[in-house]
This record gives sequence, C-alpha cells and structure tokens, in this order.
Amino acid sequence: MKLSRRQFGSAISAAALTTAYGRPGWAQGPLVIKFSHVVANDTPKGKGSLQFKELAEKYTGGKVKVEIYQNSTLYKDKEEIEALQLGAVQLLAPSTAKFAPLGAKEFEALDLPFLFNSDEQYAKVLGGDVGKYLFAKLEAKGITGLGFWDNGFHMITANKAVVVPADLQGLKVRISGSKVADQYFRKLGAIPQILAFSEVYQSMQTGVVDAGENTASNILTQKFYEVQKHITIARHAHLQYAVVANSKFWGSLPPDIKAPLDKAMTEANDYTNGIARQENIDALAEMKKTGKNEFHVLDEAQRKVWRDAMAPTYTWAESRVGKEVIDILQKATASG
Repeated sequence: MKLSRRQFGSAISAAALTTAYGRPGWAQGPLVIKFSHVVANDTPKGKGSLQFKELAEKYTGGKVKVEIYQNSTLYKDKEEIEALQLGAVQLLAPSTAKFAPLGAKEFEALDLPFLFNSDEQYAKVLGGDVGKYLFAKLEAKGITGLGFWDNGFHMITANKAVVVPADLQGLKVRISGSKVADQYFRKLGAIPQILAFSEVYQSMQTGVVDAGENTASNILTQKFYEVQKHITIARHAHLQYAVVANSKFWGSLPPDIKAPLDKAMTEANDYTNGIARQENIDALAEMKKTGKNEFHVLDEAQRKVWRDAMAPTYTWAESRVGKEVIDILQKATASG
C-alpha cells in the first residue's frame, strides 16, 4: 500500500504533526507516538516496546502517550518502512533486513551464517562502532537509529527431521526477506519463500511452505511449533531488530520531551537485550513440555558441516552488501 501525502497528513496524530513541523500545539493534549512492530507483545521485542511506553510516559510526566501496535495491526511488513518515512508512524522496530530495499544493504550482512558466536558477542559488536556505522546509512533516508534489539539465534522448524544440510534439499523454507538468508538456504538446495510474518502460521499449516527459521520466542508465541513437528536447534544465524524513528519527528522534539524519551529508549534497549536470551530459553522449555515436537540439537561437529556448506555465502555477499561491511564485521567478531 502506497501512502499519499494526504494519507500521511491524516494518519499522523495532530499533536505529533504539530511538533514535527515546529509549531506550538501542546494545548491539544499529550504528544501521541505510534510505535509499530510485527511480533506479539509477549516476545522480547514486544516487551521492550511496552517497557519504552511505560518509561516514556513516566519520564515525560504524561506529556507523551505511546501507542503500541503489535503483530502488524497498523501496517503490514512492506508498508511499515514507508509509513515511518512519511511520518504516519513515529517509531518502528523491523528486522534489520528490511532496510535493504532502501539502499542500505549493509544491514543484511548481519544475517550472514555463523557470524556471531554468542549473544554476548552480538551485543558487544552492535553496541559499538559497528552499530553506529550501520545507523549512519539510514540518515539520508529520513530515519534515525535508536538501538538494536536482540532476539537470539535462529532455529529451523520443518515437517521432517532436518539434521544435515542435505535434509533441506527441495524444501520450501520461509524467510523474512533477507537476500543473504535466501542465498544460504539456496546453497543447501532449499527453495526460500518470502512471506510476511503474519502469513507464516497459515502457510505452514496449509503446506505452502515446508519449513522456516526463527527464534524460540517467536516460534512459541506465533504457535509455529503446532504446525511444524520438527525443530532443529542449529544456531546458524542471528535475528535482530533495529529500533528506528522518523528523523524529522525525532529531531524536532523540544528538549524537555527529547531528553526523557532518550532516557526511556536507552533503558528499554538495555531491558530488551537483557531478557532476550532468557525468553528464548524459557520458550524452548515450554515447547518441550507440550510434547508436540521432535527436537534435534546439532553438536559442534554437525554445526561445522553446516558452517562449511553455508560458507560460500560470504563470497556471494561481497557483491550484495559490500566487502567493507563484511570486513568490519569479521574484524569485530574475530576475538570470539
């Protein structure tokens, strides 16, 4: 759905529109910030957005009201970035691969297989110069980066046991849209299928796709485990989201609003990344209790087979995301 400038004018709240264009208008009531994301509120990202809402409203003394739109209830996957750029939503937390269509393909390098060794390493890398480097790519697009939110390592769900790479041969595997993910699955003989997150459950249930990759918390809350019997704990790639704002809106906020919102976001970032790992551990345990699934845990020798099979993706990715960002990431992750 393309949003016209007229639709933009009606979609953005009156208070937010007044602030964004620098005109006085606080008498209209609290500033409304629309915060949209694609997952459920009981995931790490969902809980992070609710934490930001609570803190933002508290720290601004009620001058700000944050409206959370979970599960793509406001805009679908492909519409969200455009809505953010136009100002119809002020905050967004998409997967990092969503920025590639804007020309910021460097973000897709975060999807490279076996890039991160641990959640701690991921947090250190994205919390430093690498994160700043990536967010700088969005400024010209009218988007300001506010933080990265960890959602952990991918597992594979499927209608059959997937233990070795050859088990994916010919399977239709749902991916979120990353060209890097598309490539590493193709290297294994799979057939990647791009589907909006809101369409995945039904597509798995009806056999439109045979498999998918996601984190434990998403697999649980979206109930993918109910329609895919086999779950492979591969930890082959990492899923992260970027919290971003409409630059014109965020940059025009008066100091008495901007400072407490920055504080709320910093604390929400720390909170979300702090709970992500445990949320995935708990989600995996909860799924195991249901007895609905067969779990396949890859040991280090098995993961090496997968790593070697996916390794050519790095060479391919140089022409997609650029050698520079790959070199920066490999240098940052080389220390373990």
